[in-house]
Amino acid sequence: MNALVALCHFCELHGPRTLFCTEALHPPSPTQGGAPVPGERERDGDRDGEGLTMRANSSATQRGDMCEGCRSLPASHPGFVSIDGETGIRFLSHQHPRQAQLFSVVRQACVRSLSCEVCPGREGPIFFGDEQHGFVFSHTFFIKDSLARGFQRWYSIVMVAMDRIYLINSWPFLLRHLRLTIQSLQSTALKVFDTEQCGCSQRAARINSVFSPAVFPHQRSGNAARSLPSLTQHPNLWASLHSSFSWLLKACGSRLTEKLLEGAPTEDTLVLIERQTEQEEEMSCWGGSEGSSSRPLWHRAQSSQQQEFLYEEDKVDTGPGPKFRSLRHLRQVVGANEFRHLAWHVLMGNQVIWRGADPGLIQSAFEILKALLPVGCVRSVLYSAQYEEAYRCNFLGLSPDVVIPTHVSSSEFSVLVDVVNAEKGSFYSAACEEDVPSLYQFNISSANTQPTDKGPTLLNKIEVALSNENLSVEVVSHCLLCLKEEWMNKVKVLFKFSKVDGRGREDTQKVLALLGATGPGEDDNVRLLKFWMTGLSKTYKSHLMTAVRGGERSLSQ
Repeated sequence: MNALVALCHFCELHGPRTLFCTEALHPPSPTQGGAPVPGERERDGDRDGEGLTMRANSSATQRGDMCEGCRSLPASHPGFVSIDGETGIRFLSHQHPRQAQLFSVVRQACVRSLSCEVCPGREGPIFFGDEQHGFVFSHTFFIKDSLARGFQRWYSIVMVAMDRIYLINSWPFLLRHLRLTIQSLQSTALKVFDTEQCGCSQRAARINSVFSPAVFPHQRSGNAARSLPSLTQHPNLWASLHSSFSWLLKACGSRLTEKLLEGAPTEDTLVLIERQTEQEEEMSCWGGSEGSSSRPLWHRAQSSQQQEFLYEEDKVDTGPGPKFRSLRHLRQVVGANEFRHLAWHVLMGNQVIWRGADPGLIQSAFEILKALLPVGCVRSVLYSAQYEEAYRCNFLGLSPDVVIPTHVSSSEFSVLVDVVNAEKGSFYSAACEEDVPSLYQFNISSANTQPTDKGPTLLNKIEVALSNENLSVEVVSHCLLCLKEEWMNKVKVLFKFSKVDGRGREDTQKVLALLGATGPGEDDNVRLLKFWMTGLSKTYKSHLMTAVRGGERSLSQ
């Protein structure tokens, strides 16, 4: 954690002072090499100073301005060092921070925590700070001292960090563990206080003594020089505080981690989770594997984003051979017009049939074309020796000898891609083995007579991205993902409006206009939206229905 913990004390003669400070030093990056850490040369000889800068006064003058109660470790003490074996972070403790900039920040936090920034009762936690000087979590407390004014001395433990949100989120954790440290100090000092009072009661001695203005300054000067180890009778107090502060920095830094959140789970993620759950339930019925169930469901679904949940058959072991590499590559191979015709059928939910002798090539084509649809709309049989009906799969791979039924070949709701081996000319070489156009010809046929050049709007935008050679394949992939999310949001609005609320045709038409689904290609847009409704997750649908029933119940009451 990029923070610093310090123990501060309000000296009756010298005011607020920093007694002990623990900071975390991260290991240098490889670019820094063995370069010294900034401020290393300033460490020696400057630790005794208290002021706005570490070199404001000479060391002799500074030592003269400090009493025993203001000092923790002498200048000759090397301090305490602990190293985290996992991360390589070093935790250094001494009376003052190593760097002059941190010295000023801690000094200001110390002064504010023991003067103006106090909570009611003067004991307890408080938060203050700003962007320039850092943010401070401070906990003030009293330690019993039989020789002090009021029989107690005032201390505070401060944690300084630049991350305000992180410090506020760590408030309960810091408060709980700092209170344990404070209670340990207070209970130990209280035992010493009781022992001293039993031996010689200072309260009775002060009541019976004669007050004299001449001797009062000498009495105050003598009473102000008690250190915290003498108040607690703990000879290894500073080493103990170093361990406590080092653990606090490490634990506070590891308990909260930053994660990039991109919003709520997408519909694809929810569908993957549901399918994974269904598969596990089926496997559990047959005494399935236990190893996969040991991982959290969310992470398993996320790691399966690139997998396809097949309807019946396992994935084909494709091995080496010609493959389609991207949507742009597929478009270049089959031609722009043929690709638009094929993509139109995919987006409309028609059955896409590829028939050929190379299952690896067919699977690579399906992997590319599936990216056009939400996961919930994909039902595939990668390679089969017999025809499968459209209600079972909308992506079907067939061996070349399979005969397509007449009712399918004459239907406008299917498209057939015949992959035919191309004749090898005299210029054919081994380098052509990975070149798809040199090996195959693609004959695309369909009984559909509806023009596909107007819509849907989504397909028009996809083609614009694919035809722009300035966009890389990765950029086109992200563009496609954004377009799918945009249209899935439109699907959710239309589903809620038409299916859940049960609005009429006229109102639905107004919603379509609002969603930008009207105009050229309106019929294709509406057809796409209705098909994509089938890809909505059960979780989302049940959530909508539950919300509607809850609203109706509240209105009836």
